[in-house]
This record gives sequence, structure tokens and C-alpha cells, in this order.
Amino acid sequence: MIPQRPRLSLAAALLAALVPLSALSTAGCKPKAVRGGAGTDNPNLDEGAMSTTLDRKDLQDLLRMNLDKLFASPWWATMKTAPAQPVVAIWPIKNETTEHIDDQLSTLLADIETELVNSGVVAVVSRERQAEMAREVGVQQNTQVYDINLAAQISRQVGAQFFITGKVGVVDEYMGDERRVQYSLFLQVLEVETSLVKFQAKSERSKAIVR
Repeated sequence: MIPQRPRLSLAAALLAALVPLSALSTAGCKPKAVRGGAGTDNPNLDEGAMSTTLDRKDLQDLLRMNLDKLFASPWWATMKTAPAQPVVAIWPIKNETTEHIDDQLSTLLADIETELVNSGVVAVVSRERQAEMAREVGVQQNTQVYDINLAAQISRQVGAQFFITGKVGVVDEYMGDERRVQYSLFLQVLEVETSLVKFQAKSERSKAIVR
């Protein structure tokens, strides 16, 4: 006589039926990596904000606004008509926020360098050469190059007539459960010999968490 299998209770039977469905549901919701940007299936992937922190898209937009103002300025017009191609040095952008955005700011400097080089209007001193000259005069920390007099001294030594510098600032506001953060990017062009400000502009970007 073949022994009969014990009957499952109704609850046990339902649980046994639901477990495979749960596994299928979990497998179907497994996250996957996607690629975004121009020429991909997700061209607008970088557009949405994921937090109130300053991201690459924010910095690119802020820089674009300032560069548009720079290229439309009277100073830039004089650069176009100069008898010899003016030489420009690019100094670091000072981070006055509490965010760790050194990598983003380094990319920002590379973007500025690319824009100026490709304009064909000015000659741009290699940032590697500037760093080498900074080490020669005893600059050990990046914070020291924010000193305008030191930046002018090194710019003069590398043959620059103008140098670009700037800073990123932030104002953080709270009201109840809501938060708004206002970022600003300030850019300035100074003449090496006179320390006169030849151009300056500020662009702003707000980000918020609204409940």
C-alpha cells in the first residue's frame, strides 16, 4: 500500500503558490544600468535633479551662462581686435560651499580651457605649466592660488596678460519641511599688470525639495 502524502492546510497551500509569484515579481523588478546623453536611448537622463546638491549639469549650465556673457562683453571684443593674440591663464575656482565638488570644479576648469582654446581669439597657458610654476614659488596647497596677488605673480611668470578666476557660493534656506538651495558661480577676468577687473559675471541656480 502506497502511503498518502499529508494534506497541506489551506494557508500552507496559498503560501506555496505565492512564493514562486513573489520570486518572479522580484526578478522582474531587478534594477539595471542605463546609459544617458546624446546619441543614446535616454538623452534626457542627466536633466532631472536627484538631490539639492550641486551636480555636473548644474555647473555646466552655470558656466554656459557666464561664458555667454564673457563672449558678448566689451573686453572680449577688444581681444578679437588685438594686434597679437592675448595670453590668458586660468586659475582654480574657489569652493565656498560645504560640498565636496573638487572633481566637478576640475572638470569645469577643463571646460573653460576648451572653450577659450577653441575660440581662436586668445592663447591659453597650460594649467600643467601653471601648476609647475606654482610649485617653484613654494605653493603647496590649492587654497593658496586663490590669493589674487600670487595668481598675478605666477601668471606674469608664464607670460599671461590676463587671468580668469572665480568662486562657487551657496545660500541654504529652510521653511518647515521644505528646503531651497541657491547656488552661484562667479567668474572674473583680471589684467595681470594692473589688477584691474576687465570682466565679471555671476550666474545662479536654485534647487529645492518641496513636500
